[in-house]
Amino acid sequence: MTESWLSIFPERIRSLLIKLPAKMLTELEEVRIREERPLEINAGGRFYFLKEDGALTDQVADAVRTGREESHRLLDLITNHSVYTMEEELRKGFITLPGGHRMGLSGRTVLSRGKVEHIRDISGFNLRIAREVKGASSGVLPHLLDYRHKSVLHTLIVAPPQQGKTTMLRDIARAVSSGQFAPAREKWPGLKVAIIDERSEIAGCRRGVPSFDIGPRTDIMDGCPKAEGIMMMIRSMSPDVIIVDEIGRPEDAEALTQALHAGVRVIATAHGSGINGTSLSPLLSGVSVGKLFQRFVALGRGEHGFTFKVYDGEYKPLI
Repeated sequence: MTESWLSIFPERIRSLLIKLPAKMLTELEEVRIREERPLEINAGGRFYFLKEDGALTDQVADAVRTGREESHRLLDLITNHSVYTMEEELRKGFITLPGGHRMGLSGRTVLSRGKVEHIRDISGFNLRIAREVKGASSGVLPHLLDYRHKSVLHTLIVAPPQQGKTTMLRDIARAVSSGQFAPAREKWPGLKVAIIDERSEIAGCRRGVPSFDIGPRTDIMDGCPKAEGIMMMIRSMSPDVIIVDEIGRPEDAEALTQALHAGVRVIATAHGSGINGTSLSPLLSGVSVGKLFQRFVALGRGEHGFTFKVYDGEYKPLI
């Protein structure tokens, strides 16, 4: 069994997951645990409950339920037996685990001056499993190239949650850093890539070392707020390309604008359901996205992998 994330679960839950067919286990995207409610999994975008014998069911009455003791045990395992040392992560509502996997949390929030201080009575868990898909960006990258400068164009990838934005970014970093983004007839050098990995998901760093192949010329600022990390990387690591996930705050847009003025190419993602000025402007808090980005990619997933549409800086479709 090579799925390392299985080790974070209490024994009973782990034993149920191990009984899943091997192919489904490799396609698993989420494991959802809700105290005193059915254990649920998401594989290939389809949701199932689990029965006591490990079989799949869509019937709530037949599904196995997890109890309070298992919730407490799971929280103990994912916080490495010390909830207090994970207060900052708990405040954000998730914990990033080794390998870039993310455990989302739900419970009762405790507020201080109107802001979330921490979460208590945690009873909901959602493990989002990170996977490396080499070649995932091969269809998209040819449409994002700057032939004049042997580089990439400023690009924003937009999609709803769970459509593969982070997986796509991870593979773009690998390809650009290694020089594998160039057309077959060209010989372009690999570029210096800087990843701002605020949630430790793109590179999946453990003690500063990436768990995924993000290329030989890639530097990572791990666990750092995006806006601050962008400026730190520009000043210290002289990147050719900056890669950042899920922008959306005013300071993110300002930092990306500074990167553009510094001559650094930017590839970013954002949550969204379409490509047009009306839907994208709020993402960048009033910054003219048409002046900032030269390409937009609407990303999705189909039965056989990623689907995408590419637009120019004026939102006109290219393919």
